[in-house]
Amino acid sequence: MARRCNQTGGGAGLPDMSGTTTAPGHAGTTARPPDEAVRGRFVRVAASVTGLGLALGGCASFSPDAGLSVAGGYAALELRKDIVKADDQGVAPSADARVDALLRRPLTADGAVQVALLRNRGLQAAFNDLGVSEAQYVQATLPPSPRLSITQWGLGFNTEIERAVAASVLELATLPVRAEIARQRFTADQYNAAEQVLRLGGEARRQFYRTVAANQATAFLEQALAGAESASTLAKQLGETGALNKLEQAREHAFYSELGAQLAKARVQQRAERERLTRLLGLWGRDIDFRLPNGLPPLPGRLVDGHAIEAEAMSKRADVQAARFELQSLVGQFGLNQASGFVSVFDAGFANRFSRSRTAGGEGGAPKVDKASLNGFSADLVIPIYDFGATAVRGAQESYIASANRLAERAVNARSEVREAYQRYRGQYDITRHYQTSVLPLRRTIQDQALLQYSGMLLDVTTLIVDARARILSNIQAIEAQRDFWIAATDLKAATVGGGFSGGNFGGEAAGGTPGTSLAVATPGG
Repeated sequence: MARRCNQTGGGAGLPDMSGTTTAPGHAGTTARPPDEAVRGRFVRVAASVTGLGLALGGCASFSPDAGLSVAGGYAALELRKDIVKADDQGVAPSADARVDALLRRPLTADGAVQVALLRNRGLQAAFNDLGVSEAQYVQATLPPSPRLSITQWGLGFNTEIERAVAASVLELATLPVRAEIARQRFTADQYNAAEQVLRLGGEARRQFYRTVAANQATAFLEQALAGAESASTLAKQLGETGALNKLEQAREHAFYSELGAQLAKARVQQRAERERLTRLLGLWGRDIDFRLPNGLPPLPGRLVDGHAIEAEAMSKRADVQAARFELQSLVGQFGLNQASGFVSVFDAGFANRFSRSRTAGGEGGAPKVDKASLNGFSADLVIPIYDFGATAVRGAQESYIASANRLAERAVNARSEVREAYQRYRGQYDITRHYQTSVLPLRRTIQDQALLQYSGMLLDVTTLIVDARARILSNIQAIEAQRDFWIAATDLKAATVGGGFSGGNFGGEAAGGTPGTSLAVATPGG
C-alpha cells in the first residue's frame, strides 16, 4: 500500500511535483501549470528510477552465437567437428550441403559424428534449452521495472487523482549479485550443452562401430554358409553313391542348417544396429540409404599415453565444469539469502495527490475553481512476523551443501571412470592383437592342414566340421574384439573430456536401449 503523506507549511511557498506554488493562505489557487506538466514529471521520475537501476547493474545482451561458444569449443577442439543451431527456417543450407556431401560416399566414424551433430533434432532441442537459459540470464540482469499506479475518485469536474511511481529498492540493491548468480547458472548450462554435444558424438561413434562390426560378421557368415552349402551338397551326392554314410551326411546337413540360423540371427542384428545408427544421425527419407565401409578400421599404430589422464579429466570434463559453476551460483544464492533473508520485499517511490473542485460564485459571480496538489513518498515493506528469513537461509545452505557433495562425487567418479576406461582400452587392444597375430593364423593353418588330410582320406568329416565351427567362432570373436577396442577408445575419450561413459557396454545394451545379440556361433560339442 502506498502511504499518503500530507504536507503543511507556512511562509514561503512549497514546491510540489507539478511545478506549482502554494501561497500561504491561498491553497488551491489557479496559478498552476496544466495537468500535463504533472504527468511529465512522473515520466521523468520513472526514467530516473530506471536510470538508477542501469547504473547499479549493467544489463547483459544476447550473445551472437546463442550461447554455443563453450559447446562449439569442445566440438572443435575435442571432436574436430562443427555444430550449427537451426533457426526458424531450419538448418542452415551450408550444413545440409555438408551432410549431403558426407552421405554421397561411405561414412567413416568421423563422418557419422559430424552428421549426427548437424542433423540430430534432440541436440537441436538442447540448443533451444540453452537459448531459454540465456534469455533467463539476460532477464535477471535487467533492473526492476518501475510501477505506476493511478487512482481516481469522483467523475466529472470534481475529482481527486492519486498517482504513485515505485520500484523495488531491494532488487535494485541486489542487482549486481543476482546478475552474477544468473551468469554462473548460464555458464553451467553452457557446459551442460557441451556435455550433450560430446555425449551425442560418443554415442554416434560407438554405434558406428557396432553397425560396421555387424555388417562384417554377417558378410563372413554368408561366406561360411556358401562353403557349408557346397559341402552339404557334396555330402548328399556322396551318400547317393554309397561313399558317405548317413551319419556323416546328417552332420554335414546339420552344420549347414545351424549356420543358416546363425546367419539369419546376424542379419536381424545387422538391421537393428543400422536403425539405431540412423536414429542417432537424425536421418530419414532417402538419406537412410547411406553406405558404410566393409570392415572396421585397423588398430592404431600408437596408443594413448595414460600417465596424466586423471589430471586431464579434472580440467576438461564438461560435466565437472558444469557442476563447479552450479556450485558457484549456489554460493552466491546462499550469500544473497543471508543478506536479504529478513527483508524480502522493500518497494519505495514517489506519490502525488491532485484534487480539483468547482464551487458556485456568490451572487451570480463566476464559478470558483480550486486545485490542490500534495507530494509524498510511498513505501511497501513485508513484515516478517512468522518467518525471519531462517527458512530461505536454511534451504540455500542445504542446496549449497548438496551441490558440493555432488561435485565431489562427480570428481571421484570421473577419476575412477578414466582409470577404468584406460584399462579397458589397453586390455581390448591386447586382446584384439592376440586374435589377429595368434588365434586367426593358427585357425587358418588348422583349416589348411585339415583340408589336406581330408582330401587324403586321413580325417573324417566330423573332425572337419568341428574345425570349421571353431574357425568361424574365432573369426566372429576377432571381429567383436576389434569392435570392442574402438568402443573402448571412444569411452576413454568420453571419460577424459565428457560425454558419457558406457562402462564397458560394448555389444550388450546398445544406444537404442535394446539388448544386443552376440554374433558368435555355438561352440562345437555333441
